[in-house]
Amino acid sequence: MKQKYNRVYNFAAGPSMLPLDVIEEVSNDLPNYGESGQSVMEMSHRSAEFKQILADAEQDLRDILEIPDNYRVLFLQGGGTLQFAMVPLNLLRKSKKADYIITGSWAKKAYKEAQKFGDIRVAASSEESNFTYIPKLTREDFREDADYVHICFNNTIYGTHYSYIPDTGDIPLVADMSSCILSEKIDVSKFGLIYAGAQKNVGPAGVTIVIIREDLLGNAPENCPTYLDYRIHADNSSSYNTPPCFGIYVAGLVFKHIKKLGGIESVHSQNVIKAGRLHDFIDSSELFTCPVEAKEDRSLMNVTFVTGNPELDKKFVAEGRLAGLVNLNGHRSVGGMRASIYNAMPVEGVDALISFMAEFEKENK
Repeated sequence: MKQKYNRVYNFAAGPSMLPLDVIEEVSNDLPNYGESGQSVMEMSHRSAEFKQILADAEQDLRDILEIPDNYRVLFLQGGGTLQFAMVPLNLLRKSKKADYIITGSWAKKAYKEAQKFGDIRVAASSEESNFTYIPKLTREDFREDADYVHICFNNTIYGTHYSYIPDTGDIPLVADMSSCILSEKIDVSKFGLIYAGAQKNVGPAGVTIVIIREDLLGNAPENCPTYLDYRIHADNSSSYNTPPCFGIYVAGLVFKHIKKLGGIESVHSQNVIKAGRLHDFIDSSELFTCPVEAKEDRSLMNVTFVTGNPELDKKFVAEGRLAGLVNLNGHRSVGGMRASIYNAMPVEGVDALISFMAEFEKENK
């Protein structure tokens, strides 16, 4: 059941699997990138070599997501967590009001952080059902004078995902896409700002991607810390200070890998196959169940399931680890199991998991 190099199938929510050919290319280039005589880890971020790496990464991401020309792409640090503060600091520019839809732990943390900076309202929440569905909202559900609306597009802990893009009218829509970016085609023009930590679908932990519409730049207050002003990073091509160079380099290789696969449509079709197989097995199982009953709200990236017996859940995770299926435990806040099947998880990994689940069910009825 183990892969080449005696690798396991890693179902972690992040950091997660990377494409093996990307890892092999990184390994080959590690001592000497190109003919530079040095590793990217040693390279000056002001060097011609790294500037080209950065420019190529941005252009490839623009190509994959068809990012409009009036959007800037930033490669930052601090993860999605720092964006919880950067978003309100930069976007609370008129009324100082923002509406948040709470669909999980990360959306809730973003909401709590934003409360430090303005009048932040919960427009809708699925917390009463333990975040097992995505609220359906229309333009009328948001305050007319809100500076922005914030959503978490995919919820890693609870296994839910937006099947629609909320209509916010002229109000900028902000989306945390940390766990689903590059997994499906999206219309970037429907968002004012998209942010995503890299450690799920893009690369190693340490890089945060921000895609921001140009008219939303330059609105940070005078007392905003310099690093937290989007305009600073846009004006300095993501190199105001030393960027996460190695992480950007790996992300760039992942972008090229996606283009070789045929782009975002090809990646999405594989994700639909993987999640469909796993969800179909769970739905037909007499032992396992998925807490997300509304099928249209189920995530393609994070499939959650339980046996209904916490001790049996622990046994499943432990035996799965021995079988080369690692990090299947659910988030510590909810328990159960979670299979994170991001882009780099091969279909064979999902098939191996399903086979193991079927055998486990036979032995533990």
